[in-house]
Amino acid sequence: MGWFNEYGFVIIVAIMIPNMIFAAKCKDGFDNLWQNRSVDLLEQIGRFGCFGLMIINIPGTWFGFWFGEAPTVYLIVNGLLVIAYCTVWVVCFHQNSVFRALTLSILPSIMFLFSGVMLLSIPLMAAAIIFAPCHIMISYQNALLSKRGAAAVKKEA
Repeated sequence: MGWFNEYGFVIIVAIMIPNMIFAAKCKDGFDNLWQNRSVDLLEQIGRFGCFGLMIINIPGTWFGFWFGEAPTVYLIVNGLLVIAYCTVWVVCFHQNSVFRALTLSILPSIMFLFSGVMLLSIPLMAAAIIFAPCHIMISYQNALLSKRGAAAVKKEA
């Protein structure tokens, strides 16, 4: 594998498919109820860093698979994570729950960090370390706030 990681490209495309379907079906999009500019900014930096660094290996900053069977382990583990991610999207598509929020934020976080470790990609590991806690926190806080808002509306009715 050179500068272009074709496996990473396929992984990113696969996890973007349910997100694109969601965006097409839910024209209003996603309401970010938890407004924290610093965490939002760090999450976006980490997200785009992870997406880009899953696909592009910057010469001199990654060292490749570090044991003989690493490519196989990389493909199997990431394949299982992608399948789990897409399955949760399908099963929980119409739910707005803490389970869905956490699962859909933890799975890609694990995928990015795992990929960075398997490829010994320092920038990908750094981006994943920035992305993971921010993405999980934003998802969790939004699920809680959404639940509280729904409970308040239900009480009023």
